[in-house]
Amino acid sequence: MKILLTGANGYIGMRLLPQLLDLGHEVVCAVRDKRRLSIDEDTKALVEIVEIDFLKEFQQDLLPKDIDIAYYLIHSMSSSTTDFDEKEALSARTFNSYMAGSQVQQVVYLSGIVNDTQLSKHLSSRKNVEDILYKGKFSLTVLRAGIIVGSGSSSFEIIRDLCEKLPFMITPKWVLTKTQPIAIRDIIRFLTGVIGKEDTYDQSFDIGGPDILTYKEMLKQYAKVRGFKNWILTVPVMTPKLSSYWLYFVTSTSYKLAVNLVDSMKMEVIAKDSRLQDLLGINTHTYKEAIGMAFKKIEQNLVVSSWKDSMVSGRFKKNLEKYIQVPKYGILKDEKRLKIKDEERVLRNIWKIGGNTGWYYGNWLWRIRGFLDKLNGGVGLRRGRTHPDKIYPGDSLDFWRVLLADRESKRLLLFAEMRLPGEAWLEFKIDEQNVLHQTATFRPKGLWGRLYWYSILPFHYFIFEGMIRNIAKAK
Repeated sequence: MKILLTGANGYIGMRLLPQLLDLGHEVVCAVRDKRRLSIDEDTKALVEIVEIDFLKEFQQDLLPKDIDIAYYLIHSMSSSTTDFDEKEALSARTFNSYMAGSQVQQVVYLSGIVNDTQLSKHLSSRKNVEDILYKGKFSLTVLRAGIIVGSGSSSFEIIRDLCEKLPFMITPKWVLTKTQPIAIRDIIRFLTGVIGKEDTYDQSFDIGGPDILTYKEMLKQYAKVRGFKNWILTVPVMTPKLSSYWLYFVTSTSYKLAVNLVDSMKMEVIAKDSRLQDLLGINTHTYKEAIGMAFKKIEQNLVVSSWKDSMVSGRFKKNLEKYIQVPKYGILKDEKRLKIKDEERVLRNIWKIGGNTGWYYGNWLWRIRGFLDKLNGGVGLRRGRTHPDKIYPGDSLDFWRVLLADRESKRLLLFAEMRLPGEAWLEFKIDEQNVLHQTATFRPKGLWGRLYWYSILPFHYFIFEGMIRNIAKAK
């Protein structure tokens, strides 16, 4: 079958794509920016990639007409605390317009479990999108899921941050809310299992794992799986705003996502039935099993996707291509050059920069800069990186965003997502004479931008000089 995969570079889409290819389907990936589809060249050769922004007006002839099945995996919860519901509704209506010009028979939408008449803004928006999609000229299959647990999922990473960093927690009362977590592996099984199943057409199904737990119990069970204890004290006085700041500063989540998550965590999310599990014959994994599977992927460096690589995890809102050309005028620059002997080894070191590897010199200074950025409402260093030695355009790299990662031309270009009075680029390149070029470029905004640059210039001398030398000599 020919399958349209929207949100192909998102957390779910990246997990679903290889499964669809393994099943022998022809896949069309719909993305806003082709450069951001973080897959290897061999996989790119197997798929068709189209650029579509569903927040913009419908355009003719962007999609193939012979689509059989489509996955709708678009959401905007992390992008705003105010109008994300309007964006999600607009995307759904635009998607319907595109589908009207195709022969698509079935659309599969991954939504959230709806249990209450008084829904959070997040779940209310998901339900509204569902209603809009039901008006499309196709059969709709809706899978309503609770918290998704898997390596790189926002829920898992937040729980991981809380438990690993805080052995003693003072928590808001919403940690006593019940939910039904589900393993990412089971989500993919359900998403692929409904393909072409007419019994699932024009129906909505709740899907969840076998455990119904409070958030407090989830934190406790995580600690047990990891082999340590944690102590949790629940207080009734923590406001939603204070709860959001608590998540923001302790975990790697963005503040906007934290606000929307806290709003949703007050609502119980429990599957009403197991009709789809029975229909497809799927036995779901327990919460503890889901944690164990997540850590196996982490330990083997096999994390396929992470929510942190989403553009909405940082401050970057525009197409990458607009920043590929590093400016030459009105800028301040720090450029270092070093003759190297082992080109391949140095290139490997460049591709491992950030995350657990660090920045090769003065890591404690980078951590202080990340902490100050976090205090100022920035992303800080906590996003790390998804893969230890693989980089794709669009990936997050601590408080940088990858603009270009070209092994063939031996060039890595990063754009700063930290809060700055200007715009900053960091570039590494090896030329034909085996000279490593390391260039920090800053385009200041007004006087404050220039004062900022000159105030940290002494630190630049030591940090950038030490960084290029250590990159060149690291094993």
